[in-house]
Amino acid sequence: MDTLWLGEVEYREALDLQFDYMEQRAKDKIPDTLLLLTHPHVYTLGRSGDEANLLVPKELLASEGILLERVGRGGDITYHGPGQLVGYPVFRMKRPEVHRFVRSIETALVDALAWFDIKSHIIPGLTGVWAGDKKIASIGVGVRRRITYHGFALNVATDLSYFRKINMCGLKGREVTSIADLKGSAPPMALVCARVSAAAARRLSWVS
Repeated sequence: MDTLWLGEVEYREALDLQFDYMEQRAKDKIPDTLLLLTHPHVYTLGRSGDEANLLVPKELLASEGILLERVGRGGDITYHGPGQLVGYPVFRMKRPEVHRFVRSIETALVDALAWFDIKSHIIPGLTGVWAGDKKIASIGVGVRRRITYHGFALNVATDLSYFRKINMCGLKGREVTSIADLKGSAPPMALVCARVSAAAARRLSWVS
């Protein structure tokens, strides 16, 4: 598995980049690749996402320069922004085991968080990773011709106030947290990237 750190990338630019990598992976021109990056402020709605889970008018977001994007992943509405590590695994699946793929991403993030002395866990039926009763990572993937795209978002030093404008992942009354929120400060993003990459390489080794 290759890992690439891309820095901050606009959401649509990152989506186009994923499509390019998907095409190259389908032709076996590149290995399985994990794209790591951050996004400027943006809210995204999955294929079956309900706009009612956006709790403020779209006009207010527009006035603040924040985009709302309808996208081809699973899941409902979520937020991306500075201080959040986003990972897009572009993998070719030998078998279309999407649920196993999602569970493997969850486990990889649990492994990575443990390195920072954060106890996290998975709640059956609620995709993502939780620290106590608060969500620290969201996951929503898509698959085309057995090539994966979209992925996960891990809150490192995220401004959590932006989540108050949505029912996060369509879940009413659920709260979010971050590494900085739990530990008092955030580790360098480069270190988080390294731990997430290592855990993903281990937990996703079965995919191809």
